[in-house]
Amino acid sequence: MILSKALSRDLLISVGFVAALALVPIVFPERYFVGQIITFLIWSMVASQWNLLMGHAGVFSLAQMAFFAIGAYTTAMASRHLDLSIWMSLPLAVLVAMVSALIVGAACLRLHGAYVALLTFAIAEVIHVLIITDTYCYTREGGGCLQFFGGATGFSRISDFGFRPFLKGDWILGNYYVVLLAFAFVTLVTMFVMHGRLGLAFRAIRDNLGYASSRGISRFYTQMTVFAISAALTGLAGWAYAGHFRFAGPSLFDFSTLILVLSMVIVGGLGSIWGPYIGAATILIGLEWLKEFGDAKNIGLGLILVLVVLFAPNGLAALFARLFKHIRPGKNNTPKSRT
Repeated sequence: MILSKALSRDLLISVGFVAALALVPIVFPERYFVGQIITFLIWSMVASQWNLLMGHAGVFSLAQMAFFAIGAYTTAMASRHLDLSIWMSLPLAVLVAMVSALIVGAACLRLHGAYVALLTFAIAEVIHVLIITDTYCYTREGGGCLQFFGGATGFSRISDFGFRPFLKGDWILGNYYVVLLAFAFVTLVTMFVMHGRLGLAFRAIRDNLGYASSRGISRFYTQMTVFAISAALTGLAGWAYAGHFRFAGPSLFDFSTLILVLSMVIVGGLGSIWGPYIGAATILIGLEWLKEFGDAKNIGLGLILVLVVLFAPNGLAALFARLFKHIRPGKNNTPKSRT
């Protein structure tokens, strides 16, 4: 198979980026720093799939965090109710998230624009409410009552990736490389989708629906495809979250969490290849710096968004690309000699 120049370039960047991340625990072995990079990897996966859905396919869905939560909840419920290991729950988490997306997509994707956003958000909120209002005692655990969906407290202390008996105090290194492997897989699949015929169909539907339809591209089935792909990969990110933090709870549905990840996409650049990763790094670094200010950190996050909208309306990825193009030496930048 002959790869396009753009795909080859992005794959080369991806391999270099993942290789650099693989060296992080060796160069910076502090547990807190390693934990922060794991958080970055997880949210980057979610942001990249939201960008694939909205930025490349033009589907303005607000159910992406619900699919992330479904992946995490499926992992937790498989651990608690079925006593499955984290590894056996991986295909289950991905499959349930994808099937859920197909059901939601069948109900929502016949609509357009803001109607899709409103309906997907409403469905996510219904799932959230059903979970937190679940009071039926499914089983008893530790002298208490455990609801089927975990109720208002969710699931905690579920099974993890299993590195504690082998790595002892360095178990976080095992978690790091598992999440990094999931990140590499999501990035690889996303690159091939974006640069392939599917990605071309996604952008055709987004940019000119009439022309795309005249060329035989079905808007509904094309958007259902991207909905399923993005949900499956987001469910994988939810599995990684549950395996690392050993938790799945209603906080994953919080509006603040949705805004956090959406901010990463906007700050990085909607529709760009590397925007979600740049946006995730920028937002997380900003939150880390602002955490000493307590509740004022939300004001700081808002300020970051305002500055990006004012000075880089297409996102930081587009800004960096323009700067790189401007400073890159070439024929166009070489001053003409006077004769």
